[in-house]
Amino acid sequence: MKKEALLEYKQKRNFRRTIEPKPKIKISKGKLKYSIQEHHAKNLHFDLRLEHEGVLKSWAIPKIPDAVNDGKTKRLAIETEDHPYSYWNFKGFIPEGNYGAGTVKIWDKGTYIPEKFSDKEIIIDISGRKLKGKYVLIKTNFGGKNSWLFFKGKD
Repeated sequence: MKKEALLEYKQKRNFRRTIEPKPKIKISKGKLKYSIQEHHAKNLHFDLRLEHEGVLKSWAIPKIPDAVNDGKTKRLAIETEDHPYSYWNFKGFIPEGNYGAGTVKIWDKGTYIPEKFSDKEIIIDISGRKLKGKYVLIKTNFGGKNSWLFFKGKD
């Protein structure tokens, strides 16, 4: 993974003023990490994090993820900048005046197995505390270049 992978993350933060993890690429061994953080920022949303090639690929989901419907409830997921690996377990308060100011809580976490991981479609099998089974992210043209849909697939 290139050092530039976390450049956007680093540029948006002042690490003297926030407790967020510093940018560091880490290739872990074993199962891939997954988490969803409940982020009480300007607007409540849920941040999906998937470990991939030393960083966390990240999406902001405006509504609570669906744990039960087989593809019936699709959630908009806006792709955001990659985050450092250590962010998967981050919780705390980001002070006012900082990017993403507000409270961050862990909503769900666990591991996942990728079935497909491409620029337009991601299919994963999640083993979390709340989400379990197959989930899908599909890139769309709806809502801009970073728009995806996130939904429960058929197991």
